[in-house]
This record gives sequence, structure tokens and C-alpha cells, in this order.
Amino acid sequence: MKGFTLIEILVALAILAVALAATTRATGVATDGALETRHRLLATWAAENRIAEIRARRLFPSPATTQSTAEQGGLALVVEEVVSDTANPTMRRVDVSVADAKDPRRVLTKLTAYVTQ
Repeated sequence: MKGFTLIEILVALAILAVALAATTRATGVATDGALETRHRLLATWAAENRIAEIRARRLFPSPATTQSTAEQGGLALVVEEVVSDTANPTMRRVDVSVADAKDPRRVLTKLTAYVTQ
């Protein structure tokens, strides 16, 4: 007798279905990871832009906490800037954290810089 039985075909189909499901899941995880990486990269650029702006304008900001919004690559972001004194009175520490505007509790990146007078 030549050919496959119905049971053999069903087992082969079940194995194929499991393999395809695993492939689909892996693709979804990779896509989510790429999107998360993109968001973190855009947030890092926004933080670096803020530090570059402070330095380019030669600002010596007062110690305070400020919050603003920014858009980078079509992504709406919330930028929180904390300026604090250091032991050296001619230097200030600037901590910039950038979060997703849709969920401000989800901080995407943090950057610390020092500016001088």
C-alpha cells in the first residue's frame, strides 16, 4: 500500500501548525522589540537635543524641576529636566528624563550632563 494514511497527514499538519505558530510569535516579539528600540532611540535624541540646546545657548540654569513636551520622529514625548547644584558653585548637574506622552510613567531614557558658568 502506497501513500499516507489520514492519521499521518493529520499529525504532519499538527506539527506544521505548531511550527507556524512559533514562527508567528517570534516575529511578533521581534517587531515589538524593534518598536521599543526605536522609541528609546528617539527619546535619547530628544534628551541629547535638550542638553545641546543648554550648552549652545550657554545657559546656566537655576536649580529647579521643569517639564515640557517634545516630538521626535513623530513620537510625542514628555521631557523632565532636574537642575541641581554641585559641590562646585560654577557647575550645575542637569538630569533629563524622557517619557512616552501616552504613558508619562514609562520613562524611556535618562541622561545626565554638567554645565558650567
